[in-house]
Amino acid sequence: MIKTLAKSIRQYKKESLLSPVFMVLEVVMEVLLPFLMASLIDRGIAEGNMNYIVKMSMILLLFAILSLTFGTLSGSCAAGASAGFAANLRHDLFVKIQSFSFSNLDRFSTASLVTRLTTDTTNVQLAFQAIIRQAVRAVVMIGFALTMAFRINTQISLIFVGIIPILASGLFLITLKVHPIFVRAFKRYDRLNGIVGENLHAIRVVKAYVREDTEIQKFEDVSTDIYRDFTKAQKRVSFNMPLIQLCIYASTLLISWVGARLIVGGAMSTGQLMSIISFSMQILMSLMLMSMVFVMIIISRTSAERIVAVLREESDLQNPACPLMAVPDGSIRFEDVDFSYVGNQEKLCLSKANLEIASGETIGVIGGTGSAKTTLVQLIPRLYDATGGRVCVGGADVRDYDIATLRNAVAVVLQSNVLFSGTIRENLCWGNANATDEEIRHACRLAQADGFIEAFPEGYDTHLEQGGTNVSGGQKQRLCIARALLKSPKILILDDSTSAVDTKTDAQIRRAFREELPNTTKLIIAQRISSVQDADRIIVMEDGKINQAGTHAQLLAENQIYQEVYHSQAQGGGDFDV
Repeated sequence: MIKTLAKSIRQYKKESLLSPVFMVLEVVMEVLLPFLMASLIDRGIAEGNMNYIVKMSMILLLFAILSLTFGTLSGSCAAGASAGFAANLRHDLFVKIQSFSFSNLDRFSTASLVTRLTTDTTNVQLAFQAIIRQAVRAVVMIGFALTMAFRINTQISLIFVGIIPILASGLFLITLKVHPIFVRAFKRYDRLNGIVGENLHAIRVVKAYVREDTEIQKFEDVSTDIYRDFTKAQKRVSFNMPLIQLCIYASTLLISWVGARLIVGGAMSTGQLMSIISFSMQILMSLMLMSMVFVMIIISRTSAERIVAVLREESDLQNPACPLMAVPDGSIRFEDVDFSYVGNQEKLCLSKANLEIASGETIGVIGGTGSAKTTLVQLIPRLYDATGGRVCVGGADVRDYDIATLRNAVAVVLQSNVLFSGTIRENLCWGNANATDEEIRHACRLAQADGFIEAFPEGYDTHLEQGGTNVSGGQKQRLCIARALLKSPKILILDDSTSAVDTKTDAQIRRAFREELPNTTKLIIAQRISSVQDADRIIVMEDGKINQAGTHAQLLAENQIYQEVYHSQAQGGGDFDV
């Protein structure tokens, strides 16, 4: 885990190394101060040697200034290193997420990934800063202070040797009790973020159904669970401070008792006792600091494990060793294709799909909910890999292509239309970053989007809110279609992408496709038969299988499923072209 996280330090290695170096130098200065103070008391003040007092005072002042300087430099380096490390870690997480396939993303919820990029990364950042600064200070201080204490008096120094194992054992027991609680708490954080994100995304639905109280209760339930977990964890962590206090007071009493006996017996001077007491406070304060860092590490350990789980996740979709870098045409072939979202041959969503589509054909896909229409077309741009069989595009298995090359040749307008905050032009240029104004307008004309865009006061520079909330559902669909057309794809997939468009506009879009995109293979998934009736062929899906394929006339004469859908829509008023 540490090795994986350490890769994100990169250009901040210098600061990460300098911070502990400066901290060691600060500690050296601090440890020498009590030693010099003892000499000042015994050889200067006790003997009334004014010259020695002045000399040692100047040296003490110099060491104090050096200690302050080194401490400032250490803090500056630690702040820069930790902030840079966190920035790299967030970058690495985001880049990793971008490489995930849909099946990888299915293993992590959106809310969980957001938490890992924010809260978890911040926890790890704070722990990293504490380790390279406070932890180094505590460990080095204990080592140097113990060494100096042993040089002065071995008998008193053994008190510290006895106290440290007691403190370490107590901290270890606290860790065993607290870590599982933090694991559970962060999972509930994911749930909380999920509720908030879902509520904000669907706020119009919440208000339309007057479900604010229900959503508030859901939020409060999870928030209360998090409160209970952290309260329980903090109660157990709170034993840390009494344990530290016990060790400090016990050490102070033992040092005072043993030291007084040694002074009375003439085995120790007053200055030496003062030094021992100073060293004891340095050691005990370092133990307290170490315990605080320890608690921070306990909290961040859970966050680190969650981050590393994402960084170590490997995408299910990988480029082959020597990928094909060009898609010759838009022909498609399914050969005994099986697919399962869970990778289980016993739980297939699509089974034994056999289909051949010539380049330039228009194919309609129709079927009931859950019949695997979307699953079928998602295998073409390799959004998922087939569990069994082969999917071929341009005569080659899709797994033989460079993924970016394949997806650039296939434009997909998914069921859930997504627009990003920015101008209409910026959203359309997702299809082609170098598209000219004329190419943009042409794509919008084909998608029947040019009319409403030009009606906006700012036209193509009209700003869209996040998710395109300031345009209608039909307008959003047409913008997404135009964006896909700008890719000039060899294969165009419309997954129920005109459901919010009126039948007249739908017919105009299909007519434009026939006339303007004769060489592009078009797959149109639809619920309305009118949207696919003029396709070259129509595929009827049922229970994850291809029930039949044929023209509108053939299916209307032969296929019972198609007949039922056609007659139910006709009896409902019909929306068929005339």
